[in-house]
Amino acid sequence: MPWEERSLMSLRLEFVLHALTPGANRRALCREYEVSPKTAYKWIGRYQELGEEGLGDQSRAPYSSPNRTPEEIEELILRLRDEEPVWGARKIRARLGEYLEEGVPAGSTISGILLRNGRIDPKESRKHQAFTSFEAGEPNELWQMDFKGHFPLTLGGRCYPLTVLDDHSRFLLGLRACADQRAPSVAGALRIIFKTYGLPEKMIFDNGRPWGLGADRPYTALGVWLLSLGIKVSHSRPYHPQTLGKDERLHRTLKAEVLREAFPDQVRAQAAFDAFRERYNHYRPHEALGQKPPITRYEPSEREYFERQGPIEYGDGYIVRKVQDKGEISFKNRHWDVGKAFRGYPVGLLPTPTDGLFEVYFLSQIVARIDLRTNSSDQR
Repeated sequence: MPWEERSLMSLRLEFVLHALTPGANRRALCREYEVSPKTAYKWIGRYQELGEEGLGDQSRAPYSSPNRTPEEIEELILRLRDEEPVWGARKIRARLGEYLEEGVPAGSTISGILLRNGRIDPKESRKHQAFTSFEAGEPNELWQMDFKGHFPLTLGGRCYPLTVLDDHSRFLLGLRACADQRAPSVAGALRIIFKTYGLPEKMIFDNGRPWGLGADRPYTALGVWLLSLGIKVSHSRPYHPQTLGKDERLHRTLKAEVLREAFPDQVRAQAAFDAFRERYNHYRPHEALGQKPPITRYEPSEREYFERQGPIEYGDGYIVRKVQDKGEISFKNRHWDVGKAFRGYPVGLLPTPTDGLFEVYFLSQIVARIDLRTNSSDQR
């Protein structure tokens, strides 16, 4: 008779009561219940000493644990976790170094403490897998920008959090509580950021409005404005959010640490965003930065912000054409679509080594290609 887990206690009690019956053949009972004599006499002894409670499984933990984390350090770990409820063991360990000169527990030990004290949900921990992606070599070489969805305000209207992140340092340059996702709102937020931190070399965003009109129509008035400032623009691959992986990861943190709260209006939301941005940049350890905050790797750009003044000019060798209202230019007695975002601006055409293929420039960026052989133009 196997001792199945589902009826273990009842089988032990049944065995012991039979074994204590006067004249019982205990060896035969051991064979019947499929237990060793040693185990049988152990249960009989425990029952005689403690009753039915003695038949439960006993802890195998040692009576003392010389390597156990001191109680005051456990309390400090739990306090740090309560202050930052979404921080994991590695971030807490990095912050412990500011409080302890020595004896900082390993990350696995901290995880065990958090788990033992109900601060970690094992199911949730599996969801937090970081994106892996390209990293720019220097601050301001590449900025990522996107909206973190939207949410309702309790006094009416909606809030659209706009995030701007430096790719190299993960420094959160801007977190704005916008009332919409239109180009004027984005441009207004960017002007504040540009005046504070200068201009990046390049910016990347997805293909939707206000950054683009789809994968095959990547330029909008907002993108053209950025190009006019000398900022190169790029778009993520369609259906590949990992291209903006650092900003996506930031959005997860923002949702966990800030967006759990309801805000009455844009002003209250912006106040919470400002507090989060300060904590994120200056205090919160970042795993990809060796558990140091982003401020340790960021410095403002040397490229100062100013709106372009005067006409746009191209050097020798360019064939200059003005973009018409429909977004077309005239070249070689044909009309070529460049994009309505460029209407009114001059663009420069340069021939490529391929006969009949021309690249269309707006300032220093290629914005389209013209192929005389196929009578087609493609925006890039």
